[in-house]
Amino acid sequence: MSTTIEPAAPASPPPGPETGLAPMSRREVLQALYGLFMGMFVAILAATIVSNALPVIIPEIGGSQSVYTWVITAELLAMTATVPLWGKLADLFSQKLLLQISFALFVVGSLLAGLAQDTTMLIVARVFQGMGAGGLTALVQIVMAAMIPPRELGRYAGVFGGIFAVATVGGPLIGGVIVDTSWLGWRWCFLLGVPFTLLAMVLVQRTLKLPAVPRREVSIDWWGALLLTSGVSLLLVWITFAGDRYDWLSVETVLMVGASVLLLVATVLVESRVREPIIPLGIFRSRTVTLSVTASALVGVAMFGGTVFLAQYLQISQGYSPTEAGLLTLPLVGGLLVSSTVAGALITKTGRWKGWLIGGGIAMTIGFGLFATIDAQTSPWLLGLYMAVLGAGVGALMQNLVLAAQNDVPAAELGAATSVVSFFRSLGGTIGVSALGAVLATRVADDLSVLGGGGEGASEGAVPDVSTLPEQVRTIVENAYGDATAHLFLIATPLAALALVTVLFIKEKALKTTSGAERLVQEQAQAPLH
Repeated sequence: MSTTIEPAAPASPPPGPETGLAPMSRREVLQALYGLFMGMFVAILAATIVSNALPVIIPEIGGSQSVYTWVITAELLAMTATVPLWGKLADLFSQKLLLQISFALFVVGSLLAGLAQDTTMLIVARVFQGMGAGGLTALVQIVMAAMIPPRELGRYAGVFGGIFAVATVGGPLIGGVIVDTSWLGWRWCFLLGVPFTLLAMVLVQRTLKLPAVPRREVSIDWWGALLLTSGVSLLLVWITFAGDRYDWLSVETVLMVGASVLLLVATVLVESRVREPIIPLGIFRSRTVTLSVTASALVGVAMFGGTVFLAQYLQISQGYSPTEAGLLTLPLVGGLLVSSTVAGALITKTGRWKGWLIGGGIAMTIGFGLFATIDAQTSPWLLGLYMAVLGAGVGALMQNLVLAAQNDVPAAELGAATSVVSFFRSLGGTIGVSALGAVLATRVADDLSVLGGGGEGASEGAVPDVSTLPEQVRTIVENAYGDATAHLFLIATPLAALALVTVLFIKEKALKTTSGAERLVQEQAQAPLH
């Protein structure tokens, strides 16, 4: 189903940034970035802030263990599945308008979640939050590329990567502090971001100046959007419940994976035929884009999987409180922030970027390998060192993969290329959390069975409250979780090594010195008239 829409012709504005006749000044860029980065921070924070709060939230609103999973999964599903759609819409319609719609969806979702009286309302609210976060994940990077030349983008992309990392890793810390503060309560995990998002909307409206979208017929690929969203969502639902509700090798697995594959194959067939595909398959002819997508998926496993299970390890195996566990992850935040910002600044200064991808891949692989040696008795100082190494690797890789892809495609495909890289990073993260979570549960159950501890709760997949366990049983449980977490990182180490091998094959190209908006004007001027 491909519907043709002809947007209304924009009024003729005076010469200036909105017409594409003059680039934005450095001051205008910085003013616009304040709003973009503020909105991006609270959107990413929403995905992780609940991880330490859910044990308090779910009993209060009468939820079950399945609801516990879906409060996280619903937001990730909505965010991951909608990123490509937002990216394509950004190539067709006003990016500024799309940003405001994303902000509005996020505010609606946050308010509904903060006021939720039951589990159904909370899950629906998380879907709205995820849709808004998906838009912001794609659009902020697209708008940055439209305003800033790739040669200058490294500096700002480094800051963006640092903000993304701090929001992802710092979410559990902020959530833990909120639920541990009696006069706040868990609802502020959702309501906290609302005033900041509203402020970001005002800043973006007042400061963001982009070229007007030219008047032309636009064909919206609704069939492609529906098939892609359905195929990805079904795959993620399967990964979420495999190993819990049903075995990995089961009839449910065959049916769900088979249906997902058929839907994604149908997506490829549709995308190869429509005029305005959601994901232009032609961008994969670029080796840089294809390799960046592959590496981003693997980085997603590191970014999301590592932080989720580190927080659990610190609380269960090491016995720290939610707030303490959050504070202990600060070396990971620091490594991410420093490497991302330093790499970005030096890329802008030198114009060279591939070395940072290789260095990031090496550091990430070493970091995972070091974490594969941990146990329940590992010193917090050693853990801090390992986190700093892992954070430095992810920080140098994550955002610079987007930069490499943006630099390699025509300006007309900036939105699609950016959203595809972001989409596969989110997809990798979601798959990593679900798959590694299943491995963790199985390993813990096996270890407890061998060691003779854990009780019925462990056999049912429940996360134990170690503070209530007898001394002997608590020691057994702590050792089981320490061993299982190390096993996860042992599995992740070759994946990190594969990401390193992938970036070795990316060809370094000189960064362009004109912004996406300026390149788009040039491309349109050179395009043949129809």
